[in-house]
Amino acid sequence: MIRCDSRQALPPALRGGIIALGNFDGFHQGHQAVAGAAIDWARAEGRPAIIATFAPHPVTLFAPDAPPFRLTTLDQRAELFAAAGADAMLVLKFDRAMAATEPQEWVRGMLGQQFGAAGVVTGEDFTFGRARGGNIAMLRELGAQCGIAARAVGPVTNAGGVISSTRIRTALQQGRPDEAARLLTRPFAIRGPVQHGDKVGRTIGFPTANLALGDYLRAAYGVYAVTARLGDGRVLKGAANLGVRPQFDPPKELLEPHFFDFAGDLYGQEIEVAFHHFIRPEAKFAGLEALTAQISKDCEAAQSLLSAQP
Repeated sequence: MIRCDSRQALPPALRGGIIALGNFDGFHQGHQAVAGAAIDWARAEGRPAIIATFAPHPVTLFAPDAPPFRLTTLDQRAELFAAAGADAMLVLKFDRAMAATEPQEWVRGMLGQQFGAAGVVTGEDFTFGRARGGNIAMLRELGAQCGIAARAVGPVTNAGGVISSTRIRTALQQGRPDEAARLLTRPFAIRGPVQHGDKVGRTIGFPTANLALGDYLRAAYGVYAVTARLGDGRVLKGAANLGVRPQFDPPKELLEPHFFDFAGDLYGQEIEVAFHHFIRPEAKFAGLEALTAQISKDCEAAQSLLSAQP
């Protein structure tokens, strides 16, 4: 799959494509429906299938002090888009200039002249252009004037209502990663390089691979049953603490997974840790002995939970 930047011309082979247009952070069931409609349309007409996503997220521009909320990085989205069958990912660089672009210029100038789109698929609630002045009706009307067809996909629902990134974030913040996984169709996962830490875990028999949280949403602080995918494709099972480590001073926000039956060196390697089950909230104990006893119980719980799933 090709990765393209909106500030540069699209390769000629991608012009005349069908573009799935949205933010797609998380690439949940609703996003997959929009992307799937675009890919099916492209395949039916022998055109390139392109999934567009914004970077940075518009919220980052308009509310720079907002707490971290991302469900996926660009690299994770690229892999998800490729797995869905897209020929290209188009990264729309969202800045003040794009935010101020009139809806007419969005369609005629960007989608038409710059990207050469033959068709666009969005969700029914998609808005674009200055002051979010454009909607699907305007997209259809303006697109028809310059040879761009537009289709909209309705929301995907389940018993809990419309599947959305907001629902997924709420589930994670409430310590329900299993519910988030059902909406995403896979577990929420944090990816990053393994950092050197204080190595306290090693001294008590539970070495950890420490990851910074970066721009990811802060799920509920606590202990989770997790799996990790290493760079070589191996998958490890483990238990992880997510939080500020109240046992130690100064507080330090980290994801600290301990992997069962593993003794390798992961420092500097990029790994992806997936959250499967919430075990307990983060807590402070009377001392290292009590902490070690609790970690042992946490690992037993994680092993039991992970062995029970396919």
